[in-house]
Amino acid sequence: MFTRRSIIASFAAATLMVASSAAAFAADPLKVGILIPGSKSDKGWMESGYNGLVAAQEEYGDKIEVQMIENINYADMEQAITQLASGNDLVIGVGGQTQAAMVKIAPRFPDVKFSIVGGNAGVEVPNVAGYDVKQAEIAFVAGAAAAMLSENGAVSYVGGMEIPSIVNAGKEFGNGARYINPDIKYFENYTGDFDDVAKSKEATLAAIAQGADIHYHILNLGLRGMEQAATEKGTHIIGSYTDYCGSDPLYLAYSITGVGFQVEYAIDEAVKGTWEAGYKPFGLAMGPEASGIAVCDPAPGMMDKLNAIMEDIESGKITVLEG
Repeated sequence: MFTRRSIIASFAAATLMVASSAAAFAADPLKVGILIPGSKSDKGWMESGYNGLVAAQEEYGDKIEVQMIENINYADMEQAITQLASGNDLVIGVGGQTQAAMVKIAPRFPDVKFSIVGGNAGVEVPNVAGYDVKQAEIAFVAGAAAAMLSENGAVSYVGGMEIPSIVNAGKEFGNGARYINPDIKYFENYTGDFDDVAKSKEATLAAIAQGADIHYHILNLGLRGMEQAATEKGTHIIGSYTDYCGSDPLYLAYSITGVGFQVEYAIDEAVKGTWEAGYKPFGLAMGPEASGIAVCDPAPGMMDKLNAIMEDIESGKITVLEG
C-alpha cells in the first residue's frame, strides 16, 4: 500500500534523480576540434591561433574538451576535418585554406558547428561561420609603418599561396607604403607555399639586393627564411599576427591580425550558446585585439599618424581591398 509519506518520498527521490541528471548533462564539456594546418610554433598565423586556443582553455578549464590536429598536408584536409567533426560539437579551421574542405564536409554533420578563422563572404552553409580577419586593412597600416621605418626608401612583402586574401594584403601593404612616401620602392613576391623556408629566403634576398630594408610577410614556417635573409644582410621585419615587441631586435613592429582572438571568439560563442553561422567581418572595427599595429620603438608622432590612418580606414576615408 502506498502511503502519503511514501508517495512524497518517492517523488522527492525522482526529483533528485532528474536534478542530478540535469546537472550531469549541464556539466558535459563542449567538445572542440581544431585544425591547425601548419606548425603551432611558426611565429605567425598558426601560432597565433594556437595561442587563442590556449587562452580559451585557461578561461574555461574543464568546460571544454579539445582535440587538435596540427601540421597536415593540403591533400589530407578533408580527412582531418571529417575526423574532428565525428567527435566534436565545434570544429575550428585555422586558416582560409581550410575553407573549401570545411564547406564540403559540414553538410554531412548538420549538428556540428564549423568556424573558419580566415573565412570569407562566400560561406553560405547553415552550420558554418566564416570569420574574416580583413588582413588587407592592417597590411595597409603595416605598409605605412614600413615606409616610416625604412632608411633606404625601399620595402618588400613575401606572401605564401597566391590567393585573393594574400595578394590583396600585399597590394595594400604597397599602397600603405606609398601613402607615406609616393616614391618608395616596393617589391612583392609569392612563394606558393606558406612553409617553404628556402623560397622565402630567396625572395627576401632578391628584394634586399634591390635596396629593401624593411620586410613584411604572410607566411607560416616560411618566415624562418625571411629571418635568415634579414639577419645575414642587416635588414628588419614587421611581423604579423601577434605583438612580440622586445623579444627579437630583428623585428621593428608587428601587425596584429587577431587570429587567436577569433579562435577564442568561436569557443566563447559556442560555450555561451550564442554561436551563429554566416559571414562575420573582424578587422579594425572589432578593436585592437582583432586588428592593430605595434611599433616597438616609435619615433615621436609616428603612432599618432598610424592611429589616424586606422581611423580613416574605419571611416571609409581610406578604402582598401577585401581580404
